[in-house]
Amino acid sequence: MKQQFAKAAMRLQRGFTLMELMVVVAIVGILVGIAVPTYQDSVRKSRRGQAKADLAEAAQAMERYYTMQNTYVGANLTSIGAPTKSPKDGDTAQYTISLNGAPTASAFSLQAVPSTTTGQSKDKCGTLGLTNTGVKTPNDAALKECWNLN
Repeated sequence: MKQQFAKAAMRLQRGFTLMELMVVVAIVGILVGIAVPTYQDSVRKSRRGQAKADLAEAAQAMERYYTMQNTYVGANLTSIGAPTKSPKDGDTAQYTISLNGAPTASAFSLQAVPSTTTGQSKDKCGTLGLTNTGVKTPNDAALKECWNLN
């Protein structure tokens, strides 16, 4: 009887088998394969949110310029204090904010182009746009989450 207990105790102290270890590695691999892309998508979404806020800030600066000059002609984002990079505080900009063409006397169009060097270009919304009338692009029904608060 003592021998049976000794054998049982030795079996408990042997450790993991290679098969058990491979199952654990496979499970961890699957979890990482799901978690990393989801995390990256969440980061891109938060950067897109900052770009939308910076586009709105640039549009406000354009409206202030129009109030003072009674035209959008001659407006330059850097000279009127509008953001040109998003996020503003980082060395590596995720979006570049610029005028989409020259502004006319009564209209302007802004765009936020995602950076190709940082991975933000993989964002499903791509280039974001905002005009003086409030038209937002992309405005495709399939991409409604680009400007909605989802």
